Amino acid sequence: MKKIMTILLVLITIFIASINNQENTQIVIPKESIRFRVIASSNSSKDQAEKEIVADNLKVDVMKLLKDANSLEDARKTLSSNINEFKTNIDKTLLDNKINSSYSIDYGSHYFPEKEYRGVHYKAGQYESLVVTLGDGAGKNFWCVLFPPLCLLEAEEIDEDEIKYTSFVKEIIDKYFS
Repeated sequence: MKKIMTILLVLITIFIASINNQENTQIVIPKESIRFRVIASSNSSKDQAEKEIVADNLKVDVMKLLKDANSLEDARKTLSSNINEFKTNIDKTLLDNKINSSYSIDYGSHYFPEKEYRGVHYKAGQYESLVVTLGDGAGKNFWCVLFPPLCLLEAEEIDEDEIKYTSFVKEIIDKYFS
């Protein structure tokens, strides 16, 4: 039994090491995609925090609506027919969080600036997107891809020291073998 556990432990360690060494994986956003962007009023810590609150709340609602979208056309119809619900969500989020900010929301073609993020180059250009602009819209922005659902990507500079990577397998190993 000890031999099997040792072999299993070695295989798991190799697997974890191979996952951690995949840093050069290229992230490609499909040409036929829909982006989501929330632009802060400014770069003040207050405005950036407000942007995060709005983005987090709206992203949850939008992703729930898009979970059954099987095609780009389904996603387009869902987004365009739910703009009023998105406005209601933003109004409620602003009210619940005592945020006194104007905003605009638009679904259509919008300009995205060139971006270099974690070694991946994103070209500037016009992209189909749902864009929420808070206040003056002069601050850093949150963005992700709604369809296909790639909202794990966040195009905002983050201090890599703040990121915590976890592994379910490593947690099990630590729990039972440490």
